Amino acid sequence: MKHSKKLFFALCALAMSQTVMSAPQELDRVAVQLNDGIILESEINNMVDTVSANAKAANQTLPSAEALRTQVIERLILTRLQLQTADRIGLSIGDLQLDQTIANIAKEQNMTVSQMQQQLESEGMSYSQYREQLREEITIGEIQRIQVQRRIQVSPQEISSLVKLIEEQGLKNVEFQVGHILIELPSVPTSAQLESSSRRAEAVLKRLNDGADFKSTAIASSSGPKALEGGVWDFMNINEMPTLFAEVITNAKKGDIFGPIKSGSGFHIIKVMDTRGLQTQEIDEVKSRHILLKPSPILSEDRAQAMLSNFLKDIRNGDADFAKLARQYSEDPGSAAKGGELGWAEPSLYVPEFSQTLESLSPGEISEPFRTTHGWHIVQLEERRKTDATDKFNSNRAHQLIFRRKFNEELQNWLDEMRSDAYIEIFEPENLRG
Repeated sequence: MKHSKKLFFALCALAMSQTVMSAPQELDRVAVQLNDGIILESEINNMVDTVSANAKAANQTLPSAEALRTQVIERLILTRLQLQTADRIGLSIGDLQLDQTIANIAKEQNMTVSQMQQQLESEGMSYSQYREQLREEITIGEIQRIQVQRRIQVSPQEISSLVKLIEEQGLKNVEFQVGHILIELPSVPTSAQLESSSRRAEAVLKRLNDGADFKSTAIASSSGPKALEGGVWDFMNINEMPTLFAEVITNAKKGDIFGPIKSGSGFHIIKVMDTRGLQTQEIDEVKSRHILLKPSPILSEDRAQAMLSNFLKDIRNGDADFAKLARQYSEDPGSAAKGGELGWAEPSLYVPEFSQTLESLSPGEISEPFRTTHGWHIVQLEERRKTDATDKFNSNRAHQLIFRRKFNEELQNWLDEMRSDAYIEIFEPENLRG
């Protein structure tokens, strides 16, 4: 976004006293202007405090205050840009959906919502603060899904090639926890910028080889998406990690360090933090069917929920048939004609609220109406089974692995593009200026 002139917003209060010599007292200030929005100094300080507390609890050392502040500002910028995008397309998470998600979270922890609220408050977090933080997390997850998913194409050839590879080599029975440091480059770097970044990457690699803590080094030096987490990605199978990782760590062992590896985004340093065998060779699958109603200007939220409650009552009383109701009323085009049948699938393939509801049901049981991003549902769990993943790694599973890998890659590309198109100005506090 191009601005004709810089905007600067100052949010401060003057504490006035009876004496003439009293000085103004700054309570807060604008630290970053981001398109038409701002990030306050207090937001930066709060996140720095949170990261510092988490590091202390994990006995993890941190870089200098200035380096940590830089990483926190970058995280807040990317978070705010995603929320601005969500706002621009009209994506919002309503209270009904939020309440349903909180109820599911509480149920998973064997608590009531009231008990969870009491626990949060005992830990120093207000329930309203928790709700808004969760609303933000759900919003970011949804906007990433909407914006990134449409950029991904998985071809039948890719799926068949992966299935063939698995049949020939067997399912990789190792997962890798990958540490990643990115020394960033501009999209069109000059020779001087290229040389500077290359020298920085070599210096970082030398520190690591000399025994420097990887997580602290990543927090201080990395421009990668997991920098504030010490550069560490969750355990991944070789087939679902970004291609850059997969190409260098196949057959690697714990502790191996690779790099610097040059790509379009910069120089990468990769470390195998840990490895493990797959925790289970079997996967849990569920067979289910559902009825979906989508609220609209014609069908209100309350009316959609009430209709499903009536359907549920009629089914339980034997006055209606689930499949017939699904064919007549369900707005899921993929399952309505089949009586709402979704077939066999891993629960994790569904949106979180749907997956959590399925996990809470016994075979044959039908849920109460619940809300997801797609609308209002009732779902019946028909059966559960375990499938041998090593022998039955079918095309759906292959598609899932390829999609996850491409999603991770395209998410970073989307974030980079969004940041480069944004108007960003960072106002350093006086005590950090040279």
